[in-house]
Amino acid sequence: MSKKWYNLFVSVDSPAGEIEESGEGAVQKQPADAARMVADIAATVPAVSTFSAPVSDPTSFDQIYQAAEIGTPQHGYTILKIARMLQSEHLQGLPQEVKRSSILVALEAAGAKIEEVIQDAVRRDRALDSFEKVLQKSRDEVEAAKIDENRKIEAEMNAMLANYRARIQANNDAVAKENTRFSSWQAKKQQEERTIADAVSYFVSENPITVSGPAASAGNSPKPGK
Repeated sequence: MSKKWYNLFVSVDSPAGEIEESGEGAVQKQPADAARMVADIAATVPAVSTFSAPVSDPTSFDQIYQAAEIGTPQHGYTILKIARMLQSEHLQGLPQEVKRSSILVALEAAGAKIEEVIQDAVRRDRALDSFEKVLQKSRDEVEAAKIDENRKIEAEMNAMLANYRARIQANNDAVAKENTRFSSWQAKKQQEERTIADAVSYFVSENPITVSGPAASAGNSPKPGK
């Protein structure tokens, strides 16, 4: 058993004479028959719990226990009741052995056996472990689905981004084409203006023709009038 929190009760019926000395004083041995008793009780409980009804509120352990069909015996003593009794103000500050004895007295008065309480503890513990696996499976399924959805969203996003980039490039290409065409027209315009300016320069002292571009100063130089 990996969880020993119910050992508080198991060692009560141990022989009183089994004492060994250690550096820190006398220590009572845990009898082997007590450990066997725990193993035998645990063997009567299925390793995996099944749930006969859905659990609407996973934070409600009562719902989990009910779904696992773990009820309260007629004598009323479950491990949860024992836990509440141990936290009672009447037992606070008392030695562990006194607490054990007090619980056993109460169980005997109610006709309950400590084996039944330990079995109840094991059933509840295994129900919680089994329900944890249910929740973990649900979480894993959600995680896998969302990761797959994220991949699809990312693929869509990349496709959209590629499309937007292609549209931007097409716009840039269109602008570059217009710039080239405009520059070519400007060059021809400049040549035309120079031709006109040269012809006019023979007849005026101040040439009214403007020639744009780097050759403007040469094209606009006045020539002798007739």
